[in-house]
This record gives sequence, C-alpha cells and structure tokens, in this order.
Amino acid sequence: MAARRFLLGIVLLLAATAALVRTTRAQPPGTAPVAIIGASVIPMDRERVLPGHTVVISAGRIAAVGPDADVTVPEGAHRIDAAGKYVIPALAEMHAHIPGGQATDADIERVLYLYAANGIGTIRGMLGHPRHLPLRERAARGELVSPWIYTSGPSLNGNSVPTPEAAREAVSKQKAAGYDFLKIHPGILSGPFDALAEAAGKAGIQMSGHVPAAVGLQRALEVPYASIDHLDGYVEALAGPDAPASQLFGVNLAARVDESRIADLVKATREAGVSNVPTQALLEHWVGPDDAETMAGWPEMRYVSEEELANWTELKRKFASAASAADRARFLDVRRTLIKALHDGGARLLLGSDAPQTWNVPGFSIHRELQYLVRAGLSPYQALETGTRNIAAFFGTDKERGTIETGRRADVVVLEGNPLDDIANTGRISAVVLGGRLLTREAMDKRLAELRRR
Repeated sequence: MAARRFLLGIVLLLAATAALVRTTRAQPPGTAPVAIIGASVIPMDRERVLPGHTVVISAGRIAAVGPDADVTVPEGAHRIDAAGKYVIPALAEMHAHIPGGQATDADIERVLYLYAANGIGTIRGMLGHPRHLPLRERAARGELVSPWIYTSGPSLNGNSVPTPEAAREAVSKQKAAGYDFLKIHPGILSGPFDALAEAAGKAGIQMSGHVPAAVGLQRALEVPYASIDHLDGYVEALAGPDAPASQLFGVNLAARVDESRIADLVKATREAGVSNVPTQALLEHWVGPDDAETMAGWPEMRYVSEEELANWTELKRKFASAASAADRARFLDVRRTLIKALHDGGARLLLGSDAPQTWNVPGFSIHRELQYLVRAGLSPYQALETGTRNIAAFFGTDKERGTIETGRRADVVVLEGNPLDDIANTGRISAVVLGGRLLTREAMDKRLAELRRR
C-alpha cells in the first residue's frame, strides 16, 4: 500500500509539473506592458482593500503592485486610469462547456470570448472532446482570446462504460490522450464504477462530476472524487435510503429531507478532501420562481438565439411542473443551507454555474452564481474566494494565480464598483487582462456587439 501511494505521488507530481510548464510559457504574442494606476486593489490573500495602488503587468506576469508613489510605470506601457475602480483576480468557471463535435471554430471562439469578456481567467471543460486538447494548448500559448483551459475527456456514463472492462479501457485511453481529469455522468453501475475508480487511482487521474444513483454520495466520498458538481447526491442522502428515485438532483425529495444529517455529510466531505461546485444558478433557473418571460428579457439573452430561447422556455415550464411550488422552494432552501454549511464546515467550494446550459449564458452566468452564493449566506469576500484562491488551491497553482501579487500570472479584472460592498459589481467590468493580454471596455463592447443575436 505504501509503495502504491508513493507511485501515485510521483504521478501527481509529474502532472503538476506539466501543468506548471503550460502556465509559465503562456504569453500572448506582442503583448505590451500594462499599468493600472490609482486603483483600489482587492488582492484576495485575505479580506482587505488596498487603495491608491498601481499594478504593472509585463511579459504576462504581475511585475509590480504597490502604492502609486512607489511603483515605476515602464515607458511605453498602456496606462489605465483606475481611480475609483477596483481590481480583483480573474474569476473561474469550474463547470464550463466548450463546443465540440460539429461546432465550427467560430462557434468555439465565440464561447471562449464570452467567458473572457466576463472576467473569467480559468475554465474547466466538463464535457471534453479530442478537439479541446489542441485548443487547450493554443489558449496556453495565447493564440486566441480565451481563459486558461482544463478539460475532461468524453463523458463516462452508463452507455460509454457499461462493464468493468470498458471502464478500465476508458481510463487508459483518456489518460494517454492527455485529458486533465475524468468526467463522471449518471447511469454508471456499481461494478463498472469500482473498476473506474481503481483504474483512475492507479493512473493518477482525478474524477469529477455527477454521482450516479447506483454509486451514492458515500462511495463518491470514499474514492474520493476531486469535485462533486451540482451538489449531486447530497439531497438524496438527506432524504434517506428509503426515498424514491431522484429527479432533477432531488427536487422531488425536498419534503423528505432531514437537515439533522447535514453536519455528518459536511464532516465526511471535509475529511475526504472533496470539493463541491454547487452550480446553484442552474437549479435556481430551472425551478426558481422567475418566469420564463422575465428570464428571456435578461440582458445576456441577447447572445442566445431565438430558437434556443424557445427551447429554454419550454424546459422551464417542464421543470416547474416537476414538483409543487412549495417543494421547489423547499428544495432551493435546502441547497442554500448545504452551501452555507459546507463553507462553514471547511469543505471547499468552487465557483461554477454550468454554462452554456439552460438560461446560463457563458460568462454572464458566473456573476449570477456569485449572487446566489451570497444569497445562501456567504459574504461577498467568501463568494469571491470560491472563484479565485480556492481555484488555485484546488489545482495546486497557488504560487501562480488566485491572488494579486508580484510574480503571479497576469489574470486580473478592473471593476467599476467594490464587489465587497455589492457582489453584483463583479459584472461591472471596465477592463480584463488575461495572461498579459488587455481587453479594454471599448474593444469588448465592439466585439460583443458582433456576437449578439441578429
């Protein structure tokens, strides 16, 4: 057993080293220095605001950060007057989707731009495709406007891994291909799942995603998953072993939930070291009280086709009929309680909304997710942690990103207002810098106008 742990440690170390190499070589071609002057910096190393600071960015890195009077601005730097503005580290979307299959290159680059223009510096693609591997490398080299990309392989589900042999083969192929992790979807039976978990452990590749019904939350924590997404399995566990089959992550089980079980689930999650990506926006939008007509009028729906909006409207009505209004409200309250309890209990939360997905427009939905986290009881700073320093801790890149410090990768966002006062201010973006590449408000507005529905 000790030898196996040692070998696994070596595999994980090599994987981390490879990721670091990708990080350090990222640099958009021909990027000029940028100086953000007179800003209030929220470095996210702890809860504080540093007024009257200058951030200098050069060669894709934060070259200097300090009081305006103490920082020398390089000659020829692009100067941003940030008086009255706030600077935070770029955010992450930890349950993202990148178009694959028959999508055109323009479709893919459009989605990546929407993420970037919303201040997202890291995405974790949760439904991988072979096309995403070279795309990941292009993004790392700064060849397109994109967040940093981590990607799963193709979905592992009841159809793709119906047997233990198929499960082991899938792990071997996805590891050899170079995917960052395995995406678990519903439908996997216990036998194939156990084979999958054993093979993943030996290969040193992590598992994240859904908790199949035949597996259950306890087994997912035992493996352990790197992250459980959508809080999948938690409501089911709170409803008890005699509950009927779950629908929509347990919306039909809301009346059976026993909240006295939450403390034990939180403790087990923390001790297992499993992170959670709640994607609360997804469930709020599916079964929440907002009607489809109101949601169709949200500003970001300008980037959604009329056909897709019609599909989303129909799904909204379908999901709303899946349970009574009282059960739907109870379900969302239980999820909010879980989010707050997981945070307070020391179980790591990661920011993610599941975009593009029903009512979740890439980039824009992450700002709604932050608001839902605050509604669940987190402070604005705690919500920001889930998308900045927690992400760096999860990936082991806390010396590279997640905070604003000299030497860190230059992924920062300039905001018009203080997000610690009102988390909605994360959506009031003045400028974005990703890997040293500057996106000004003027340039983003021009590009976004081109990407809107005609």
